[in-house]
Amino acid sequence: MIRAAQPTDAGAIGAILSQFIDTTNWMPRLYSRAQELAFAGLMVDRGWVNVIEPQGQGTGIAGFLAVDAGYVHALYIACEQRGLGWGRRLLDHAKSDAIRLELHTFAENRGAQRFYAREGFVEAGRGDGTQNDEGLPDVLLVWERKTA
Repeated sequence: MIRAAQPTDAGAIGAILSQFIDTTNWMPRLYSRAQELAFAGLMVDRGWVNVIEPQGQGTGIAGFLAVDAGYVHALYIACEQRGLGWGRRLLDHAKSDAIRLELHTFAENRGAQRFYAREGFVEAGRGDGTQNDEGLPDVLLVWERKTA
């Protein structure tokens, strides 16, 4: 089930974000877990976040997607829930209301680039890391709805 995130979801969202940082060797930890939780709460408060909860699994939130004005700020799936199609479902949900979506992913994150390519995103530019907090090279990806 996909639903709008509630303030009570911020802890689970922050934990999923922290888990990605903890399990990704090239990703620097710039913020404390408390700061990541606050960031999750901010995204929820702004109305950007949808979460996915697998029905009948009792596992809680499997992942989240934060989108504002066609820009994907975050798409993360809990490690134990990856490969089950949750990211695609969240992205399809966002696409259903969009004409265009864009996002940045890190150049090092080749798995994300493959995922987004399968989902119809194309590379629209590269950055040297001066425009993100982590200072890591990134890739701009864009999806546009095909018109008949």
